[in-house]
Amino acid sequence: MLEWPDRDPIILDLGTGLRFYGLTQPCDGSFRGTALVSHLHWDHVQGIPFFAPVLVAGAEMDVYAPAQEGATLGETVRAFMSPPYFPVEIDALPGTFRFHEVSDGVMDIAGVKVAVATVPHIGPTVGYRVEHGGVTLAYVSDHQQPGIDSTSIAESVLDLCEGVDLLIHDAQFDREEFARKATWGHCTVDYAVEVAARSGAKRLALFHHDPAHTDQRIDELLAEASASALARGVEEVIAASEQLTVSLTPHRIASSTASTAPTTTTDSLR
Repeated sequence: MLEWPDRDPIILDLGTGLRFYGLTQPCDGSFRGTALVSHLHWDHVQGIPFFAPVLVAGAEMDVYAPAQEGATLGETVRAFMSPPYFPVEIDALPGTFRFHEVSDGVMDIAGVKVAVATVPHIGPTVGYRVEHGGVTLAYVSDHQQPGIDSTSIAESVLDLCEGVDLLIHDAQFDREEFARKATWGHCTVDYAVEVAARSGAKRLALFHHDPAHTDQRIDELLAEASASALARGVEEVIAASEQLTVSLTPHRIASSTASTAPTTTTDSLR
């Protein structure tokens, strides 16, 4: 979740964490927001019908996502959000949804500059770079590492992440796990550090933790990643967590835990 004092919010993917963010938003029909969806795998979209602000007439959500094969984006979403997969069709929700297909390039969303780039994964997948108010953020949620020892990175990804103040990046596996699951569409924590260092990102948020990882294991991976990243010029590495808020300004970056809506709803992708 990205929020500014002078702009409507931008939501990064629409997983189950969307429900908790909705508890902090008005449910009187005044909600206006944009969703930047990386891809349509279930864990990235299943929060849609549980987002209370759009269950009220007058609310509006613009959804941006990569084009799909064989159907429009809107048709694809309507297909998975309908019986027998879900009892209520998306067009039956009181709020209004507008669907926008994206491809590599740059677009303006209400004065916020958003770049889109293809990311290697399974199925049509993109990452986003968001720039506004003198700060930049890149979101690369699911990223297929070419091989266990490979440091090859798609130029599209490096361009997307170049010099960002914060890179939120897939970090699902350690090396042993990746060796068993090399074709699952994700990457190691080491590869996330590689992307951050090669692109000149100032700060890295490890994201998309493996569901089997305990908090202790994530802390261990974070410690290893922090040491490696610092040696390569990345200022800080953090592990994304529920209710983590990161405040970005042109001259300062500070992180803190908060009881309100998180900057990224990471619980949806663990």
